[in-house]
Amino acid sequence: MIPRATVRLQLHKAFTFADAAAIVPYLARLGISHLYTSPIAMARPGSMHGYDGIDPSRINPELGGDAGFEQLVGTAQRHGLGVIIDIVPNHLAASLDNPWWLDVLTYGRNSRYANAFDIDWEGDDPLLRDKVLLPWLTQPLSDALSSGELDIVTRADGSRGLRHGATTLPLQGHGTLSTTLLEQQPYRLAWWRTAGDRINWRRFFDINELVCLRMEDPETFERVHALPALLYAQGMIDGVRVDHVDGLADPAGYCQRLRQRLDAADPSRPYIVVEKILMQGELLPSSWGCDGTTGYEFMDQVNALQHDAAGEAVLKNSWAALSGRSRDFDAEEKLARQEIIARSFAAPLEACAVAFERAACMTDLSRPSLRRTLKLLLVHFPVYRGYGTPDDGAAVDVAFAGARQSVLPNDAFTLATLERWFRDPGPMIAPLRRFQQLSAPIAAKAVEDTAFYRYGPLLSRNDVGFDIRQFSLSPDAFHRHMMQRQPTGLLATATHDHKRGEDVRARLAVLSERAPEWTRLLARWTTALDPLRRDGMPTAADLAMLLQMVVGAWPLDLALTDASGRAELAGRLAAWQEKALREAKLASDWSAPNERYEAAARTLTMRLVGGADPGPLLEEIFAFVQSIAPAGAVNSLAQVMIKLAAPGVPDLYQGTEYWDFSLVDPDNRRPVDYPTRMQSIDQARPSSWRNGALKQDLILRTLSLRRAWPDPFIHGTYEPVRIEGFGADAALAFCRRAGADFVLVLVPRLPTGLQVDGTGPCLKLEWPDLRLDLASSGTLFDVLENFQPVSLHAGMTLKELCGRRALALFSTRNSLHC
Repeated sequence: MIPRATVRLQLHKAFTFADAAAIVPYLARLGISHLYTSPIAMARPGSMHGYDGIDPSRINPELGGDAGFEQLVGTAQRHGLGVIIDIVPNHLAASLDNPWWLDVLTYGRNSRYANAFDIDWEGDDPLLRDKVLLPWLTQPLSDALSSGELDIVTRADGSRGLRHGATTLPLQGHGTLSTTLLEQQPYRLAWWRTAGDRINWRRFFDINELVCLRMEDPETFERVHALPALLYAQGMIDGVRVDHVDGLADPAGYCQRLRQRLDAADPSRPYIVVEKILMQGELLPSSWGCDGTTGYEFMDQVNALQHDAAGEAVLKNSWAALSGRSRDFDAEEKLARQEIIARSFAAPLEACAVAFERAACMTDLSRPSLRRTLKLLLVHFPVYRGYGTPDDGAAVDVAFAGARQSVLPNDAFTLATLERWFRDPGPMIAPLRRFQQLSAPIAAKAVEDTAFYRYGPLLSRNDVGFDIRQFSLSPDAFHRHMMQRQPTGLLATATHDHKRGEDVRARLAVLSERAPEWTRLLARWTTALDPLRRDGMPTAADLAMLLQMVVGAWPLDLALTDASGRAELAGRLAAWQEKALREAKLASDWSAPNERYEAAARTLTMRLVGGADPGPLLEEIFAFVQSIAPAGAVNSLAQVMIKLAAPGVPDLYQGTEYWDFSLVDPDNRRPVDYPTRMQSIDQARPSSWRNGALKQDLILRTLSLRRAWPDPFIHGTYEPVRIEGFGADAALAFCRRAGADFVLVLVPRLPTGLQVDGTGPCLKLEWPDLRLDLASSGTLFDVLENFQPVSLHAGMTLKELCGRRALALFSTRNSLHC
């Protein structure tokens, strides 16, 4: 079962199963074949995302429970839609709401769930032997005892408990509150700041509130997957999306077991995609048996296609001059990796060194040497993780080559020994897996959540799963990626985790075409903001990032005279900025917010964008936004068109059938105005390209073709169409062919040079004198113009084929007769 198109819905107490059911008729009309929901298992009360699960065996009552889900599925199926759910096998909430975790904190290693969690019960720290570290205290333990942060209370069942804030921990033993009594507990309370150095259980990244599970334990695997397996067996879901598969010990083995658990009679039938970030040419291993990834790599590739390689050096040099930081991302990444290891992963690194030391039983391998050498490898590892297979070879080459450049002479033997094990694990597979499970969160925290917030030549290339070193892709390079794609994976351009909406990135990409002009403006605007700064705060680098966000995220329908609209935008930008500053960990930090710096940054943002009177600087910024907005919108439509026709399953993030100028979460999870979308979908033609209905219309027409004639998209080949003439890189064309019939896609690239006209209800441009090298001739049907017939002949120019339209979709079949 392969979906035609999915829509990702974020479910929570304010958008429940019933709310999702209400929009099913609209989604069916749009052409969606499957709802693709955020996690539906029971999560912490009030959870707005569902990734902090507390009971994977129950459907979340806040979403509507079993009855609500059954009604949603029934509504979806009556309208011809299936359901795919997000599952989270990697972790649960480390909270007392979680009965599994509570049981462990009550009974320790004797808990029936002791093996469910990835806890190092036999670590080298004697204070944590057979105990669980709880880094919950707001101050050192001695101060917490003397200040009253902890207290003994009587619980509802009459037993004694240890109160800490709003929570009450189970308490074993008798006597008054003392260190002696605390020593008797199966947990050890600690100051939260010590977590990175002492934690003895695997966290999701470095979050103390999320504890990782052991899917390699058969009983735990069954407990986590009993609910989705039941829903699949009942015909209520058609498949799953697996969250953070790289957190698991053995992703390949897990995916194979998952297929068998969902459908032992026909394991190939369930639709299974995994959240997996592919870097530097990686492909999803076929041995996993998955239908594909959630589509980050496509999001990266289609975005890179829309960047002008000629602007790269100009933008990087400008950034270095303005910020005083490196022009190259490698330097930022390696620095961030070193910092992240030191601040958040010292204890897991130590545990990894211990695992290698114990498994090796070699007196010549000291733990300090192992620790130093493993750290070097983590700093230089070029992808998220390896899997102990020959496919790791290229990544292992890069990691060890980098480590050899700075390894200490006394550690050279250790490095050589580790290289032998990395290339042929043999009995070292267990410690190697510990390394693999450590490299993935370090990569995520260092790259996505640190370096991406420090490096700002052009923010459209900084997003989850993006290979930032690849600034631009030529049409030929893009075609090669598409021909390598697994044709059943998801095609995403926006997700619940993106840092900028798909149309923010599309507009910012235009700056790569106007790099000299943009860098001059950026330098001048940064200087013009001096009167709004306070004691030099915020820095020029932070201002440069802010100005990119103002230019990229300014809504198409926001007039400069709309003071309330500007105030709302300013508030959203200020919230983005606060998160960006803390993620960068330079001027501020989540663990130690610099309130003075953040206040200065917020004040500047609110005064610049949200002031009662716009002021000359904002007027100039607004005028520049208007000058690039039509080209940005052309980029937006082009990336949607490619997504709808490329090999794979188009995935729409909720609401993005209209323009998506969202920022990082939680901004990208704001409520969607579905009534407006429901109204516009039945209009004959969009009245203006600015309101988003034009994008919706493109999706509607293309998905209608996919519904009427699925063969070229599901089973057809992807064939690049060569474009001839000077400046041929200004367009991209390809066919999806099924036998003698095909669908032809034609989109512009680098639209600034195509004289985009946004004065009318539709976007128009001037196609250059380019010709399609297409051997076919005969009649095509214009999908976007109600299947009007068009005569195709050899040497046909793009202008002859498209007129002044910004993109085109043709079919050899009329959908009325498919």
